[in-house]
Amino acid sequence: MGLADEVLDGLRDMGFREPSPIQAKAIPLAVSGRDLIASASTGTGKTAAFLIPILQQLVGTEPGTLRVLVLTPTRELALQIDEQALALGYHVGVSSVAIVGGMKMNPQEDAIRSGVEIIVATPGRLKDHMKQKYMDTSHVEFLVLDEADRMFDMGFIDDVHHIVSRLPKDRQTLLFSATMQPKVKKLADSILRDPATVAVDPSKPAEGLVHCAFSVSDRRKSALLGRVLSYDSLESVIVFVKRKKEADSLARAVRRITGREADSIHSGRSQKERMQALEDFRKGTCPILIATDVAARGIDVDCVSHVIHFDVPRSSEDYIHRSGRTGRAGQSGEVITFVAPAEERDFAKIEKAIKSKIQRDVMPRFDTGLGRNDSRR
Repeated sequence: MGLADEVLDGLRDMGFREPSPIQAKAIPLAVSGRDLIASASTGTGKTAAFLIPILQQLVGTEPGTLRVLVLTPTRELALQIDEQALALGYHVGVSSVAIVGGMKMNPQEDAIRSGVEIIVATPGRLKDHMKQKYMDTSHVEFLVLDEADRMFDMGFIDDVHHIVSRLPKDRQTLLFSATMQPKVKKLADSILRDPATVAVDPSKPAEGLVHCAFSVSDRRKSALLGRVLSYDSLESVIVFVKRKKEADSLARAVRRITGREADSIHSGRSQKERMQALEDFRKGTCPILIATDVAARGIDVDCVSHVIHFDVPRSSEDYIHRSGRTGRAGQSGEVITFVAPAEERDFAKIEKAIKSKIQRDVMPRFDTGLGRNDSRR
């Protein structure tokens, strides 16, 4: 791609070998200075697709001035991006900081005052800092909106418009989204200038995943989860549920039924608790993580063997985002969905949207809720 040696050194240190399809399409356009709209399934390397071209253009520039602003919908995702920005930026002489809620303002203020070049932020907390005189955005050259569709879902779009209004008009803007809904396109039209557009199967799960589903009555889902988690092949598992209260109770049930360590991550836990749960999961000391959708786009952990949808996701987009936690960067992974009778219609809509019929099974002695004799199967 004609990248500078400093950038290539960083990529080698992080284990990059060949660009993913979205990286191969997006990086040359972004390096040329074009505004960009990019859509691709979760887990296909979108973070590197915008960090690499930005760092390429920062090689040789004077440090100490805020030049890059990356907006993300969740704290977990911001911390993940900041981690990659620090690793790559080290070789370029570029510093980065995550500005997110749930953490003290003073250390973030100190980082901003010190002249950090890249800020990765959630919109609400960034607005808090922008109210203060120490926050100077007049030299921002690059704006990235990551997971733009999720920003809409979480109600951040007004904050995004406020932040954009405070930035220089002469900048490069890169918008990344797993799905390109009409509202996302409208946002792009309002803040990007003559953007190039690239897409890599944004409406389909990443390749390399094996998908299956179990028909089960709602009241037997917890017991079925315990049975499935007893198999040795499920080494590193994220179980997605709809409600945070359910995440905590299910984590307790899994520990009791299987004897394996399990923890929960959701918006009701403190930032410190969420970070500790992610770290334990990443290290393997806690191999089972029960999560709400707050984590669907914020967990970037290598070698997740399985994703389990304890509840059928509300939409195909949610199915794709949740499933994208496994099989990342071309690795293999398995996705399992528990389907209760009341969820059959939603599951059928997902199959139609992703243009794939998912294999359906029934676990012996687990009733489906559809017939009187199911429990004897």
